Amino acid sequence: MQTVPITLDLLRGALDLEPTARGFLPHRLPAWARAQYVDPQMDMVDSQPSGVRLVFRTAATEIELDTLPTKRDYTGAPPRPDGVYDVLVDGQLVTQLTAPDGDVITIDLMTGSAETRQGVPQTLRIDGLAAVPKTVEIWLPHDETTELVALRTDRPVEPVPSGGRVWLHHGSSISHGSNATHPTGTWPALVAAQAGVELVNLGFGGSAYLQPFLARTIRDTPADLISLKLGINIVNSDSLRLRTFTPGVHGFLDTIRDGHPDTPLVVVSSILCPIHEDTPGPTGWNLEALAAGEIAFTATGNPDDVPAGKLTLSVIRAELDRIIAQRALTDPNLHYLDGRTLYGEADNAAHPLRDDLHPDAETHRVMADRFTEYAFSPKGPFVSS
Repeated sequence: MQTVPITLDLLRGALDLEPTARGFLPHRLPAWARAQYVDPQMDMVDSQPSGVRLVFRTAATEIELDTLPTKRDYTGAPPRPDGVYDVLVDGQLVTQLTAPDGDVITIDLMTGSAETRQGVPQTLRIDGLAAVPKTVEIWLPHDETTELVALRTDRPVEPVPSGGRVWLHHGSSISHGSNATHPTGTWPALVAAQAGVELVNLGFGGSAYLQPFLARTIRDTPADLISLKLGINIVNSDSLRLRTFTPGVHGFLDTIRDGHPDTPLVVVSSILCPIHEDTPGPTGWNLEALAAGEIAFTATGNPDDVPAGKLTLSVIRAELDRIIAQRALTDPNLHYLDGRTLYGEADNAAHPLRDDLHPDAETHRVMADRFTEYAFSPKGPFVSS
């Protein structure tokens, strides 16, 4: 077995590769952006490599990847499943692996305190591969911080230049992949596979607030197609009012258009979320559920505050519709999609949000099918010219 240097040209979906004391940590934000906003939640979700995969060409029959995952353990809640590594050969899923050990962060949801226990690197082994040239993709766990320690193969490896259109998607936890069971099962990854595009997933759980550094990151990242799923985190955090939300959206889009003036761009509002359709944030923990050992959420705002400018999903959808219609008069490549097209009332009756915020794995597939049909259909905004 020969050691293969882990370099950024072997990774797709990552915008930076940080050397660490134990290996290399893929990031979905560049270093300058991380330096602007030192926040524990943003740091965590940036280092969770949703959509990040090792991609290389090789005739190897054996591959070993040493990784060091960081797992989260919530006090009083059921243990979280280990992150999954999806291994694809020439586009086909051939095996799924897990790394059962690693660093563990124990989080007390009631107090917000956290303790970290250091673990040891884990070796993932892929064998029995045909001794012929092939493209191997190792998709890293979408919801588990993953340091890459070493890559070994029994035959030489070479990078694979990206040949397809690049789709950059930004959103919150659902775009990140919350409640999907494996990395190619998130709705953006499923869309990318169905449409044959290269995914850059800038979905960050609990961290999509129209931050200027995110707009600049999107502006500076090569992309042929862009979508932005906006709204839910702003309600979750009760971070904006209507009079600041509107210029925030305009500014976010203005910055992106500085780097992508003509790129097809779809703004998607939130999927149906009954607790916040007409009730503002902030979002709080459902204490009864926590007492029963489950994680669930509740809306703690007062609907009577909406006339004064507090935001609900209904208010945000109406404003996004208005903003995009106004801008589309001079920007024909800008489009709006009501998120309830992806998951609406009928879907909620059949597949309710398990924790009152996030869809299950099957619903990720439903959302992917619907977005693909909308965006990549012959008359869709992402159709090839």
